[in-house]
Amino acid sequence: MKQVAAVTNGESIETRNTVVVLDPSSGEAIAQTPDCGPAEIDLAVSAARRASHAWRKVAVADRARVLRRIAQLIERDRDDLAHLEARQTGKPLRQARRDAEITSRYFDFYASALETHYGSSIPLNADTMIFTQWEPHGVTAHVIPWNYPMQIFARTIAPALAMGNCCVLKPAEEAPLTALRLGWLALEAGLPAGALNIVTGYGETAGAALTGHGDIDHISFTGSVEVGRIIARAAANRVIPATLELGGKSPNIVFADADLDRAVPGVVNAILQNAGQTCSAGSRLLVHESVHNVLVEHIEQAFASVTIGPALNDPTLGPLISQTQRSRVMSFLEQARGNGANIVTGGNALNGGVLGKGFFMQPTLIDDVAPDSLMGQDEIFGPVLAVTPFRNIEEAVRLANGTDYGLVAGVWTRDLGTAHRMIREVLAGQVFVNTYGASGGVELPFGGFKRSGYGREKGAEGLRSFAQIKTGVVAL
Repeated sequence: MKQVAAVTNGESIETRNTVVVLDPSSGEAIAQTPDCGPAEIDLAVSAARRASHAWRKVAVADRARVLRRIAQLIERDRDDLAHLEARQTGKPLRQARRDAEITSRYFDFYASALETHYGSSIPLNADTMIFTQWEPHGVTAHVIPWNYPMQIFARTIAPALAMGNCCVLKPAEEAPLTALRLGWLALEAGLPAGALNIVTGYGETAGAALTGHGDIDHISFTGSVEVGRIIARAAANRVIPATLELGGKSPNIVFADADLDRAVPGVVNAILQNAGQTCSAGSRLLVHESVHNVLVEHIEQAFASVTIGPALNDPTLGPLISQTQRSRVMSFLEQARGNGANIVTGGNALNGGVLGKGFFMQPTLIDDVAPDSLMGQDEIFGPVLAVTPFRNIEEAVRLANGTDYGLVAGVWTRDLGTAHRMIREVLAGQVFVNTYGASGGVELPFGGFKRSGYGREKGAEGLRSFAQIKTGVVAL
């Protein structure tokens, strides 16, 4: 089992106690990382503060050059990063390869976006020159989850560094390995020591010490609503800004006129990608009653053709991240069964044979789910699709907006009027029509309504999240 160090001020950091990282496909220990506490967090934040004085003054072109070099090194090591990501998360290898490509793309995109991110002038009167400029917050704290470690690393770190911030990042204890590898690649690319520090450990110790530290200026967090509330309180106590992405219960809404040949694979991929462990997973299927039966039948057939296996075998569906997560998903299903749920297919953990040591389960389709039930309201974070029929567009809107979340929605229709009405009336940060999600989507602002969080990542909005605007007024 490999010992992997944290990265602080450009140097390796180890601790007496460690955190074991498991391969979800086999349940085997593959690495151990430092169990950082307040002392290690303080070292990392101090290193970032020291580095911030110089990094914020580096010319835009030079900062962009470092970001592009990071992108190039990620591309150089893409296959190794993809294998490591698949191994630590259990996601199929082709998905991990795509994650590596998108990770590189983030750094390329923000290098270019930085070079065209200008302030503005305000023509108040002839005797005064007024202008605005964007400045970094200073030291930014980043807490990322285990489902997309590379992608979320890049979508939060690339814009923060681009705007001149220095960063301390804590990856999830279940999947920290690619984040650590990316930290070393950033140093190789010429990022100054201390500009990016990566500390590992548990959320309740390392994460709490980081987000509650008195010398950070901004917090970026992706994770559960419960932890998001804790992060928000920590930011409020410090009176600093925070960007929170807290998950969803996202609907795919299929109207009677939808092209089912397009809708079926879109709906299936939206719930099975990364074993449903995706904040924007299309976990609710709202379908017009006139096409309900045929659509459910098509999805049942699609689920029957799914291949399940270890990540490096590149199946359709890999394992869940841990036994804890699988048990959580199965508890939802057990409660649903007890309430008489109509489980069309799936619903079981896979405990025997070659998959017995991993954390696998069947793709699961549940029909006629009551909108106000636990299955219809709560984020399950597994390959479980809940189906609810509707009669008309008004009911579709009501059902789509009928949870506490509002992250993503999909709409399947040939009618442009229906499409535009749904985009206008569905409360979600992204609404897709006749597709679901974006391939990469680096350019598209991303974030939620309601309990899905606040603030925006990706695109030009991602840069603004990591900067504050200053107004200069000069009397002539």
